[in-house]
Amino acid sequence: MRPSSSSLRSWTRLIRFLGKDGKIYHGEPQGALTWPHLKARAGHGDGANLNHPDLADLKAKVIVNSSPSKDQASAALDIFTPESWTVTDQVVPVARLLSPLAHVPTFRCIGLNYAKHAEETKMPIPKFPILFMKPSMALQDPFANVVIPSIAENNQADFENELAVVIGKRCKNVKEEDALDYVLGYTVGNDISARKWQGATLGSGQWCFSKSFDTFAPLGPCLVSRDVIPNPNNLRIRTTLNGKPMQDSNTSDMIFNVPRLIAFLSQSTTLMPGDVILSGTAED
Repeated sequence: MRPSSSSLRSWTRLIRFLGKDGKIYHGEPQGALTWPHLKARAGHGDGANLNHPDLADLKAKVIVNSSPSKDQASAALDIFTPESWTVTDQVVPVARLLSPLAHVPTFRCIGLNYAKHAEETKMPIPKFPILFMKPSMALQDPFANVVIPSIAENNQADFENELAVVIGKRCKNVKEEDALDYVLGYTVGNDISARKWQGATLGSGQWCFSKSFDTFAPLGPCLVSRDVIPNPNNLRIRTTLNGKPMQDSNTSDMIFNVPRLIAFLSQSTTLMPGDVILSGTAED
């Protein structure tokens, strides 16, 4: 069935999902995607395993590339040009929510970027952003299982809920006042960490190794356009673990705000469309 073009418009919220027809789509969700709402739709209690939620009545309007001259390979890249993607009237039931990005070239991650977290850990406020990296294979869908490797077992895997900034345009040496122009949108990410390898006992402070295992970067499910969030440093960010509140903060507590991070990270370094900045975790 061809999507209707009667009400084409640019997307504001984007999900990538497996439809109940077995096909993968980009779409705009028709309904709330808040965590409590997803739990209610899944029919689970607070302590339930949500790795494979039954999304019940969740549907999405299909988002298509509105540039007919693009071949399939180019169209895949056009997600980073929101004006060339439009929301149609075709509605598809959702079977499984996937990461909003099929591929992330590089995760650039910031350590110790919340003032209260620095106070909590009794560490000095950094003068510049602390950077570490995750590889592309760390990407995982938001409700899929995280694979804990044998060398990171014994209850050392830990969560870090973070605002994820998705770069939409190739950029380098960006000025702070122009930084948000290069953002495609925002989502949520989990910077899963193997604490014993991160600390001095095993890894002598190996942040990259302890955080870079396959599946250690669940992302999504929803990518929100930068047009909907003009100020990414005024967002509540919460974490619950088996129904227990673990983190409840606001991105206004960041030591280095999102424009500052983009300006810092792009110094003599090219940021590519699809790169993700995990902007740091709040206090527990």
